[in-house]
Amino acid sequence: MQFIGRPVLYVLLATLATSVFAQQPGGIVREVEVGALFTSGNTDEQSLNFAGNIEFSRNSWQYGFSLDGIYSASDDETKGQRFYGVGSADYEFSEDSFFQARVSHEDDRFSGYDSQSDLTLSYGRGFLQSRSDMSFIADAGVGIRWSRLEGSDFDEPILRLAGEYEWILSNSATFSQELAMEYGTDSNIYRSDTGITTQVLENLSLRFSLRLKHQTEVPMSRKKTDTETAVTFVMNF
Repeated sequence: MQFIGRPVLYVLLATLATSVFAQQPGGIVREVEVGALFTSGNTDEQSLNFAGNIEFSRNSWQYGFSLDGIYSASDDETKGQRFYGVGSADYEFSEDSFFQARVSHEDDRFSGYDSQSDLTLSYGRGFLQSRSDMSFIADAGVGIRWSRLEGSDFDEPILRLAGEYEWILSNSATFSQELAMEYGTDSNIYRSDTGITTQVLENLSLRFSLRLKHQTEVPMSRKKTDTETAVTFVMNF
């Protein structure tokens, strides 16, 4: 990336994050978030992280799809590239319990696996309904995971446990925590997504997030734990 001027290190934290929350008569909620970092001079590096989701409901059903990814390159060499998509359909039995069918697919260029996908069926329940500042949802279920490694496919049954917690700290700050544990016959996967969002202006917020993924069995020369840390400006419309 070329910049006009003296050849010094430029750091541009151009976090072009938009988060559009629109509740329409059809029950549609959309969210899109993008962050970018560019440097030049002694170091020529670019990185892009993005996330987005859409949710809509009809009668007792609620559907959701989310996609997040990261891309980074240094001196025209790709250093990281990952895409992770999740689709789900929830059927509500009552105000605090539901059945969920969930499918996910991850394509991580540097994990050692060509790709990993899973399908699970779960029962979920909401807690803390009496609290206006907190919410907690937990679900547990069984399914199957497909992995592709060096052109070969193999599958394994899994047990999945997950939870989502949200705490409204104040009128301008919200803390969130998502945890998921997938126990397989060949490998276990643990995921954590921690975030805090602080409102700066009426339509501008600052989001800090930390994502962790740990897999107990990985190909040789690959690390078992991946960490992503992001600081993102969020624009609300």
